[in-house]
Amino acid sequence: MTQKERLIFLNKELLSERPDARRFVLSESESDLFRLLRSLMNVREAAPLSEEFLAVQDAYLKAETAKKGIVDISEMTEVKPDIYLWQGDITRLKVGAIVNAANSGMTGCYYPCHGCIDNVIHTYAGVQLRLVCDEIMKQQGYPEPTGKAKITDAFNLPCEKVIHTVGPIVSGRLTEEHCQLLKSCYVSCLEAADKAELSSIAFCCISTGEFHFPNEAAAHIAIDTVSRYKAETGSRIKVIFNVFKDVDLEIYKGLL
Repeated sequence: MTQKERLIFLNKELLSERPDARRFVLSESESDLFRLLRSLMNVREAAPLSEEFLAVQDAYLKAETAKKGIVDISEMTEVKPDIYLWQGDITRLKVGAIVNAANSGMTGCYYPCHGCIDNVIHTYAGVQLRLVCDEIMKQQGYPEPTGKAKITDAFNLPCEKVIHTVGPIVSGRLTEEHCQLLKSCYVSCLEAADKAELSSIAFCCISTGEFHFPNEAAAHIAIDTVSRYKAETGSRIKVIFNVFKDVDLEIYKGLL
């Protein structure tokens, strides 16, 4: 199958589940077909799919990630011992784990093609990630507390694992509680990575953006918490601070 043929197959399979399928007309454009596929994946509740669907989806997503370009930590330069700074799409990183800034439901973003990291990670990991997260949350029986972390397989991403953490939401004035909860996110993720014996972890800018944590304050906490954790535990894990926006790149450059 070509990538376009895979997109058509996957869209038809997902549309067949929907009672409103007749209102959808498949475009000839690959970009439109991918946007539809991503939207259908985003809004779909966690549920099993056929082995044929998964095989075609996996082939499609792996090819798309290869096209974007996989970045191995071995290609990066340390800014400090065991510390790296990299700007770009976190789903391209071949590392031990990438960190997902999740919501308390922990099963991904349900807004079609939303720009949040949760949406992007679930899209390129594939539908399996939502299913395994849903199973974890059903066993837990309550929403994920802020500051904790869960680890899952990465499925179609080039990293080994995804570590999901719920950061604090800042509405109004930044408080000490917000800061302590963000610190807990970093510690919980590092502990999960060390427990899994991973050699590296890539942190996104947890709680900034959609959760409105001030960027500079968040970066201070991230760097200080990672440095203290490594000093106090003797952990040899390599840490990448992954930024996407130019403003965060400049903040981290200044602090590091």
